[in-house]
Amino acid sequence: MRQSHIVTRRTMLGQSAAAATLAVAPPVTASERVEAESGTNRLWYRKPAERWTEALPVGNGRIGAMVFGGIDRERLQLNEDTFWSGGPYDPVNPEARAALPDVRRLIVAGHLAEAQALANAKLMAKPLQQMSYQPVGDLLINLPTISADSATDYERALDLDSALAVTRFTAGTVRYERQVFACPVHQVLAVRLTASKPGAVDCDVSLDSPQSAVLGVDGDMLTLAGRNPAEQGIAGALRFVARAQVLREGGTLEPRAAGVGVRDADAVTILIAMATSYRRFDDTSGDPDAITRAQIAAAAARGFAGIFAAGVADHRRLYRSVRLDLGRTALADRPTDERIRTSEDSYDPALATLYFNYGRYLLIASSRAGSQPANLQGIWNDQVRPPWGSKYTININTEMNYWPAEPTALAECTAPLIAFVRDLAEQGAHTAREMYGARGWVAHHNTDLWRATAPIDGASWGLWPTGGAWLCTHLWDRWDYGRDRDYLASVYPLMRGAAQFFVDVLQRDPASGHLVTNPSISPENEHHKGVSICAGPAMDMQILRDLFDQVAQAAAILDIDRAFAAELTALRAGLAPDRIGGQGQLQEWQEDWDGEAPEPHHRHVSHLYALYPSHQIDPDDTPALAAAARRSLELRGDRATGWATAWRINLWARLRQGEHAYEILRFLLGPARTYPNLLDAHPPFQIDGNFGGTAAIAEMLVQSKGNQILLLPALPSAWPSGAISGLRVRGACSVDLSWRDGRLDAATIVSILAGPRIVRLGDRTATVRLRPNRPVRLTEASFR
Repeated sequence: MRQSHIVTRRTMLGQSAAAATLAVAPPVTASERVEAESGTNRLWYRKPAERWTEALPVGNGRIGAMVFGGIDRERLQLNEDTFWSGGPYDPVNPEARAALPDVRRLIVAGHLAEAQALANAKLMAKPLQQMSYQPVGDLLINLPTISADSATDYERALDLDSALAVTRFTAGTVRYERQVFACPVHQVLAVRLTASKPGAVDCDVSLDSPQSAVLGVDGDMLTLAGRNPAEQGIAGALRFVARAQVLREGGTLEPRAAGVGVRDADAVTILIAMATSYRRFDDTSGDPDAITRAQIAAAAARGFAGIFAAGVADHRRLYRSVRLDLGRTALADRPTDERIRTSEDSYDPALATLYFNYGRYLLIASSRAGSQPANLQGIWNDQVRPPWGSKYTININTEMNYWPAEPTALAECTAPLIAFVRDLAEQGAHTAREMYGARGWVAHHNTDLWRATAPIDGASWGLWPTGGAWLCTHLWDRWDYGRDRDYLASVYPLMRGAAQFFVDVLQRDPASGHLVTNPSISPENEHHKGVSICAGPAMDMQILRDLFDQVAQAAAILDIDRAFAAELTALRAGLAPDRIGGQGQLQEWQEDWDGEAPEPHHRHVSHLYALYPSHQIDPDDTPALAAAARRSLELRGDRATGWATAWRINLWARLRQGEHAYEILRFLLGPARTYPNLLDAHPPFQIDGNFGGTAAIAEMLVQSKGNQILLLPALPSAWPSGAISGLRVRGACSVDLSWRDGRLDAATIVSILAGPRIVRLGDRTATVRLRPNRPVRLTEASFR
């Protein structure tokens, strides 16, 4: 630890008054407890976490903690979403623009290895890697009068419905309880320690950090202040502050060199605030000291009960918008780690429901208005050098994080992603101009807090220009699900700019006459050993078809930009089409290289973007391409890394193969791909698998495309009866449905807009005419 200590003292006057406001959290009702303990809304364990992947996450979008639930020593590992290494920087290689024509010529001539070598030398970013997401440190609570060996009746749990982490155990004749809550309203973490016997709470509280920091203790306040680290030659530009106030009820409090000691208290509440000086990617002038002081003061005035009441109401407003029931067995009564360990060899449908609910919980906890978007690990990271920098990988992983947002009624959680794209468009315009000599904006396969948009990690991974374009499809999805015209007008310039870049840089393939991207790659895959660079990979063409379509449609809706929309429509028609290869597969590249690729079971299935998340390939409208996509999935195999497994479930669901999707889901929920705390195992941990799996469960039950709604399109026999309410579909509609013995019981559709919808149930259809806010109920008899 790189940390020094400063200790001061101040009067204790006023502490008793502050402590008097700290009441216990209001008890949950009997019905809430039954639901929480049903095995679908609660993670619970019989022992403390020994490893980070056993700890339980809490978060309010901006700050988070991993709660270990120790007996004689509690650890809360702390994160703040703007605490990254480095500072503002411009990574565009000054040699790139001049070298670009030569790289293109080499690709057209088929000299791909030479093209990749030149790209590595001249096109890649400087520095070659980006900045890393950082841990703030740990809040440590030692309980000196308790022996871990003598504790009994231990339980730790995370209630997803209340977002409350609780640890309970008995030591001697005293029952102890510890509650941890991340409040989105007051922007603090709150920890409350209570005991069944007055005067039984003794604790020593400290803050620790792997960063360069100074700890100050002033009465009941601990303040950890420091700077972020440099990385890749980019100096640290951020100041950070973590502050913890220890408020006792009864007993005594003593400041110490390394923290605060409390003895003989009836209860203790600890309030934690964290902030950095980050204001935006080009402004680090914030005042984290003033921010955290104000947050602590406001929270202390409310007390734990007030903090919890305000925060849980805000959490439940989002969390309770969707409810899922897939049935339950006695296995749902077992601890979560035991359920995961035996999931592949047992029948526990409630575990899939718990996973679905957990994914929604994690998105709420890691992506709220005003926060950064969820990164590779959401907001939870304990390593100074995390895997892949815990960055934003925008060739699948960031997008996957937001797949469940719209269908599972968490559209509000997309606000950070939309703000993120606004930032990228600013930085990406510089990269487009300086690297490509193009208008509009571009972002490659990775970015960070500083919104770097140049290609990183080497040409075989990073020379992929379509990341920003893919993100723009999420801007369109927000419109398509919500139908807010003012919102569409606000994001149209971002979508237009992404399209404009490709208007300028698309190249004519002399062999086919089609328009292609050049240079590019098919994300993270090699077509020949050591060589990834190419022109016009299938995924690029598919993303651009969506982007050009969506920009043209947006222009028509807004009644603007007719000439540009017409230009995009013409360019779209000239894009290289999807092709079927010699193995009957959907080709990943323009050439039929799939059989020659060195990794036949590669984790990425980039060329299947057109099947999911896009709708370009559909079993009804494009049966030949759907069959080719299926063949590609068969060749790639069902078992991959965590997030890639989740993608495969969604793809099989789009093919309406419920049994196959379910078998892959069983693997995802097993110990090879899910840690004991239910977080996704890439391995190591990446949160996108959780989000992709959540989206997949929704996709198995309801799908939507244009004005069509598909009910139970991939229902497996393992879920013979069940219900879901609150799912969202395109066209500003919500859907509730229930089924029994594998057949539809009833579906209710409500829209804020009038208009017809085609509702499909297997091969049968029903046409309904919706009126604003007037429910329409359908049963099996409604379909012909």
